[in-house]
Amino acid sequence: MENKEKKKTKRIYKIEDGKMIDGVCGGVAEYFEIDPTIVRVVWAAITLVWGAGLILYIICMFAFPKKSDVVK
Repeated sequence: MENKEKKKTKRIYKIEDGKMIDGVCGGVAEYFEIDPTIVRVVWAAITLVWGAGLILYIICMFAFPKKSDVVK
């Protein structure tokens, strides 16, 4: 019999420590393993250029779980 390791599933969530507004950008940054500042700047640019960033952020605020609810 093979000893199979459980594959750790990568989940997206909102962070609670170091958040600016609701932690969405910080959670996205942790998911993609990049600096949260980069995500915040890109998100702000999308909001300013197309306006869709604000709507997307609000949707993510309600759709993403908190990190403490996901990581145990």
